[in-house]
Order: sequence, then structure tokens, then C-alpha cells
Amino acid sequence: MDDVVLRGPLIADGTGAPAYQADVGIKDGVISSIGSGISATRSIDADGLVLAPGFIDMHSHSDLRILAEPDHLAKVSQGVTTEVLGQDGLSYAPVNDEVLATLRGQLAGWNDDPPGFDWNWRSVGQYLDRLDQGIAVNAAYLVPQGTLRMLAVGWEDRPATGAELLAMKDELAKSLAEGAFGMSSGLTYTPGMYADTSELVQLCEVVGSHGGFYSPHHRSYGAGALEAYAEMVDVSKRSGCPLHLAHATMNFPVNKGRAPELLALLDDAIAGGADISLDTYPYLPGATYLSALLPSWATEGGPDSALARLSDVDTRERIRAEIEEIGSDGCHGVPVDWDSIEINGVRNDRNAHLVGASVLRSAARLGRTPADLYFDVLVDERLGTSCLMHVGHEENVQAIMRHPAHTGGSDGLLVGDRPHPRAWGTFPRYFARYVRELGVLSLEECVEHLTGRAAKRLRLTDRGLVREGFAADLVLFDAATIADTATFDQPRQQATGIPFVFCNGVPVIDDGTATGALPGHSLRSRP
Repeated sequence: MDDVVLRGPLIADGTGAPAYQADVGIKDGVISSIGSGISATRSIDADGLVLAPGFIDMHSHSDLRILAEPDHLAKVSQGVTTEVLGQDGLSYAPVNDEVLATLRGQLAGWNDDPPGFDWNWRSVGQYLDRLDQGIAVNAAYLVPQGTLRMLAVGWEDRPATGAELLAMKDELAKSLAEGAFGMSSGLTYTPGMYADTSELVQLCEVVGSHGGFYSPHHRSYGAGALEAYAEMVDVSKRSGCPLHLAHATMNFPVNKGRAPELLALLDDAIAGGADISLDTYPYLPGATYLSALLPSWATEGGPDSALARLSDVDTRERIRAEIEEIGSDGCHGVPVDWDSIEINGVRNDRNAHLVGASVLRSAARLGRTPADLYFDVLVDERLGTSCLMHVGHEENVQAIMRHPAHTGGSDGLLVGDRPHPRAWGTFPRYFARYVRELGVLSLEECVEHLTGRAAKRLRLTDRGLVREGFAADLVLFDAATIADTATFDQPRQQATGIPFVFCNGVPVIDDGTATGALPGHSLRSRP
């Protein structure tokens, strides 16, 4: 007798094939049977619901929240059962004490720095062991290239020496052997952005030799976007390493309507034998920490050096001119539009009045220039402020999500006063807006993008499909009512139309209610 049987759902199995109706049995965390006449201890009437594999978040920033709040309601409530951590070249393993202390401050705008938190790991293997102590979903990890550079080179803007590159390669190989699935980069974030193409190629050779993939946030999503994408394709070709393009968007006014140019570049590379995939989120604004807009030279040496420069009048003026008039590399080569930059999270209560408004509007209200307000906030918050960037284009979003290499990623930050609603709404929004409302994808196509296709990139042989013998990572949803309810004003809102979610056969959402169960664990790559 099975543990649970799901009676009569419409099964979208993750392959993109037409959906079909059957009963599904779950036993000992595995899909034990698909058919009819299944006996089980518990029977759930799923008639009228769609059964899909649990959604795979290919770009997640839950590195700390999954430990600090392991029930992880933001993700389980939208049907996510696996997420990929260690993104954008900056995360908390592998580290030493000095690097960890720096990262805790630098990434506070992404992940907070919880008081009293137990930082009892330093290596990737130890971090994965920590995940195994109890989390609600499964988690895979990418080695962050910027963190590797901190360990070996520090915060200097220069090429790595031969010895430093060897140290990075050794640490990378060790981390991959401990279970990481590949390497990420954040090439608009310091210090990862200081790496040149050759350095990235040599690191990716190590990744490829371990069966992993490279997931870069490349050097520009603005003025130099196509050139930045082309560099990543070149890195993949030269290293032989599969490429997964993180939050693959074409943003800012200079790229309106230019998604077909990106897709043509990728199609040509794929036709030539390149192994390329990508992920996107179904929203127009992006999100990051506010200091990311600074030019790279202004942050060389680390946060303390950056704060010292921001406190110097002459250096401030040089930074202002680069951000406002030229377009800094941190702002993707585009002169900043202060009305498109919205502060959405602060560390100090005295700055709470800035949350929810653009830098331009707050500056006007306070009788200040936007640049001065920006600099003063960074100094007062010690760079720990987050922001939304309203720079996307709907036609680009839709064109890219149709591509056969596309997967889904939330890129969601879970902290701050008003985090981007994609942290709570990405996966239901795909179905509500782009399947049901606009018809950009069919139901079966969308499920494949968010499950089977992502599992293939991760080389998971037992997840991502509704198939006998596969892990029972499953989501039951109502195709007519599934919807994101998270908004920019109220971002922490549970999705509707998702009554059941199972991770490793255990219900984490049961009849619409979170159970608090922690059946997830780390996923570890296999060479």
C-alpha cells in the first residue's frame, strides 16, 4: 500500500508532451506508481487539478534565508521544490574568516546579516552539510567566482597572478568535488568583475572537467549587452564548459525590442554545437543592492575603501559624473535614470521614509540632489541597501521565454522592507499571466520550462519529471485559478490556486496550508 495516492489529476509530466489523466501513488518519498486502482493510506481527490513536477528555481538568493527560516514559505507556497543557490558570483562558501566577514556586510542588502546566526561552515561541503540538517526544499549550489577571487586575489582590480589563478582553480575543483553543480559569476559586481576573459576560460575548464556548468551574470545588461553575451558564449566555446545564462534579459532603453538579436546569437552558437541554456523571471523590474551602481574602481579594496571614497568630496564628484553622465560599469554602461531606481530595503529605521520611492522623488521631496541622497544613504547604511531597477521591456521578456533553451528563475531577494514580488510570485505568475492570460506558452510547455528542462541542465536523473521511480517532488495546482498575489506594495503574499506541494514525498503545502515540514536536503553533483 502506498503512502499517498493523488486521484485523477491532469498530469503535465515535465517533458512537454500532452497532459493526460491518471492516478499517482507516492511511497517512501518516490513516485511508486502511475495508473489506476492504486491503494494508499491517504487519498487526495485531485480531479480538476494539474499535477506537475515540483518547480525548479534556477536562480535563487535563498542562501541564508533557507537556513534562518527553513520552512521557506516564500518558495514552497509557489510550488518550488528545488532551488539553485550560490548565484551571481557572491555567496558564503568557500570562505575563510576574513572573507566571510566581508561578505556578510557586502551581501546584507541581498540576504540580511541575522544577529546570532551560526556561521558554522567554511567549505562548500560543510555548507551542504548544514543544509542537510533540515530545510523545506532541495538545494543545489554553484561555486561563486567572485568569492573565489576574494580568497585568492582580494579586492584588487588587476589580473590574477599564475599562483593566484592556480589557487582559485584548486579551490574550485575541491568545491566541485564536494558537490557543487558548477560556477557562477557576477561580472558587474566587485571583485568578480575584475577577472578578464582568459581567467574565466581557465576556471571554466575546471568546471567542465567536473561535469558542471557556468552560470554568469555577465558584464552588461545595458549598453554592452550583446557584446557581454557574446563574451560568455566565447568563454563556453573556448573552455568546453556548458553555459547557463542567468536572468537572461535585455534591459534599459537602449535594448528595447532587441531580444531577437540575443536569440539569434544563441541560436547560431547552439547550431554550432554549444551547450547553452538560460533562465528568466516574468517581471520587468530587476533588483540588486544599491551600491551595485557604483563604478568598479570606486569599490576596489572592499567595502571600507568604497565608504572612504564616498566620504571624500572630490571623489564623490568623479563618481557622480561617471554614474550620471557617462554610465558606470556597475550601471551596465548606461547613465542612471534616478527615477527608475527605487529603494526597497534599508537597514536603519531612520531611512525607512525612503522605501517605496525612487531616488529622484525622494530627493525632490527632501530638497536635495539625487546623487547626494544616493551617496549619503550608502554611507549611512554601510552599503547595505537594496533597490529595484525599473528597466525591463515586456516584448523582450516574452520573446526570451519562448526560446527552447529557456528555464525559470526567481532571482528573488527575501529580505528588505519591500522585496521584489518575484521572490513569492515567479512560478504562479508564469501560469497566470503567460499561459492563461496571454497564451505565450501552453500549459505543457510552461511546465517543461520550469521542471524537466531545468532538471536536464542540472543533470538530475531522478527529479523534474512525473515518472515512476522519480523523487516525489510534486505540485498540484488549479490551472484556472493559479496566480501570484504578491505585489510591489505587498510583496510577501502567498500565491493562490496551489493546494498541495510535496517535497521528497512529504507535503509541505497541504490543502493550501504550510505544514512546516523539512523534507528537503542538499543535492550534490555527480561527476
